[in-house]
Amino acid sequence: MAKDFYYIETGSTDPYHNLAAEQYVFDCLPKTNNYFILWQNDNTIVIGKNQNAFREVNIGFAEDNKIHVARRLSGGGAVYHDLGNVNFTFIVDDSNVSTFDFAEFCRPVIAALLKIGVKADISGRNDMMIDGKKFSGNSQYMKMGRVMHHGTLMFDSDLDIVSKALKVSKDKIESKGVKSVRSHVTNIKPYADSEYTVEDFKSVLRSYMFKEFRMTEYVFSDKDEAAINDLAKNRYETWEWNFGESPKYAIEKERRIEGCGEIQAAMNVDHGIITAIEFHGDYFGNGDPQELTDRITGCKAERSNLLDALSGIQVDDWIYGLDKEQLIDIILR
Repeated sequence: MAKDFYYIETGSTDPYHNLAAEQYVFDCLPKTNNYFILWQNDNTIVIGKNQNAFREVNIGFAEDNKIHVARRLSGGGAVYHDLGNVNFTFIVDDSNVSTFDFAEFCRPVIAALLKIGVKADISGRNDMMIDGKKFSGNSQYMKMGRVMHHGTLMFDSDLDIVSKALKVSKDKIESKGVKSVRSHVTNIKPYADSEYTVEDFKSVLRSYMFKEFRMTEYVFSDKDEAAINDLAKNRYETWEWNFGESPKYAIEKERRIEGCGEIQAAMNVDHGIITAIEFHGDYFGNGDPQELTDRITGCKAERSNLLDALSGIQVDDWIYGLDKEQLIDIILR
């Protein structure tokens, strides 16, 4: 690996800003330079470029707990970020690179962990592990000989939230999207030789990288920040990127609602748009169900869009005892 790097900290915990910053560095800063970035996201599920957000994310739990959903440029599986997690990114120019090589970029991190008494290993395709448990997922994006390698480092993350946010749905879903492989996970902190905070850990990691590589700090200019904010607004914050990029899928849901009965919903969704939907069950209703399904067909699988489509009607005209919010919960959660 190259020895000369520019060092960047984004100074933000907003996932859309941070993912935009990565892309901006990759695409727009001089390609004759190499870059190392440290960054953190607050309460975010980050999914791989080729994944189905509706399959990977516990949508209901994410909504209830104000967890962001963000899609990155690279492939691989879904990961959860909070402020107990530290993310690192290497961006290097190497015209000889043609295959994914995760170990080269993980080795410096493993060496840095030894500074706090933690012995870690590279395992499988793209994980780093301690005692057989995963603490780091890694992914890469390559374009015209340039490589972006980024990874998570769960130092003191809320593991309970991790498991719930990425909980696999019990609904029957068929999709071509790349599905995440779940592993037993752990934090780094319990294995450290002293009582470190996340900031302590960042400092150790930063110090090691400055010692291992010839690092020069780079601070985003006002022009850089304006371009990053524009990219965040027009790509990374949008429903179209985070959910609309999901591949086509079909899903069957079954819910029992007190005072209503059993409801089965079968949907086809293409790039986040509901292209067909049918309801069945032992509920009561008087209206023609086609009127209800016609309102929903063509909507984004997104709460505000569905609320607009159902405005001015009473859902229990078709499904007795059910209101709009309950129907939307069945569709989305």
